[in-house]
Amino acid sequence: MTYPAYTDMSLPELDSVRRQPGAVVVDVRDEWEFDEFNIGGINIPLADIRTRRDELLPYDPIIVLCTNGVRSRVAAKDLLRQAEFARKTVYHLHGGIVESE
Repeated sequence: MTYPAYTDMSLPELDSVRRQPGAVVVDVRDEWEFDEFNIGGINIPLADIRTRRDELLPYDPIIVLCTNGVRSRVAAKDLLRQAEFARKTVYHLHGGIVESE
């Protein structure tokens, strides 16, 4: 079965996409990482992404990010495997937020 694909984005693209109506930034790092440093959005740790996915249903596009892009890639793929997200636009911040420091 083929699943819809997410779109990689760079840090400069993030600001314009996050301003779109209905957009949400989802930081999939652990809570302590989010508390230590974040660039806004909501924090749903990768381990909780499936159990808390209903929180994301009202949003489109959805931008997922983490420290270096590894966990957010997993989260983006996982969301798009769920039928309710198949028609949503999901972005993945390539390289993560370490690009912003």
